[in-house]
Amino acid sequence: MNIASYIDHTVLKPTTTIADVKKVCEEAMQFHFAAVCIPPLFVKEAKLLTSGTAVKTATVIGFPFGYSAIEAKVAEIVLAMVDGADELDMVINIAALKNNDWQYLASEINTVLPLVHHKNKVVKIIIESGILSDEEIVKCCNLYGTAGADFLKTSTGYAEKGATVEAVTLMKKKLPAHVKIKASGGIKTYSFAKQLIDAGANRLGCSASVAIVSGAPVDEKSNY
Repeated sequence: MNIASYIDHTVLKPTTTIADVKKVCEEAMQFHFAAVCIPPLFVKEAKLLTSGTAVKTATVIGFPFGYSAIEAKVAEIVLAMVDGADELDMVINIAALKNNDWQYLASEINTVLPLVHHKNKVVKIIIESGILSDEEIVKCCNLYGTAGADFLKTSTGYAEKGATVEAVTLMKKKLPAHVKIKASGGIKTYSFAKQLIDAGANRLGCSASVAIVSGAPVDEKSNY
């Protein structure tokens, strides 16, 4: 298995520096990762650093808590696309979900998707599966699957629980075939990464990407 092709090589810590971004871009090109996922501030730089390669530039929207207003997320998306982002990983409004306001969530996704797809970009919807019940995960699969999201993504890496095989398995069972799955949060070993792929993940968000593909030591301080 060419596991590198599944990986979004990620640095999203609040103290991210331009040196960190250069490092992940260099590693992504060296190991042929699918994408780099970096803070919005560095999208232009990452796009420039990886130009002429197959590595995609991804960034985050409404990260990490998701409770930004829809209008704020739209503004973030527009700026990210202007800066050159190929893929947008957006956190849903988890507060709305926990208040059972599915109408708000429908309005959010139906506002965002046409904007992204009009520019032929990819949107990955982060649902934070580790703090959701199975019933809530299934409702998310129904809502975002019907809406036409490109990916449903498990986690931000900032909740108390990240990706699990169980969540990916449930998402795979309940999502339409055209919606892909990205697992992220706490993926630090090749064996766990492979389990998630075997369960149905099409992408993995990892900061331990080099360790996963090469067996190098893992940075245990990172949640992503």
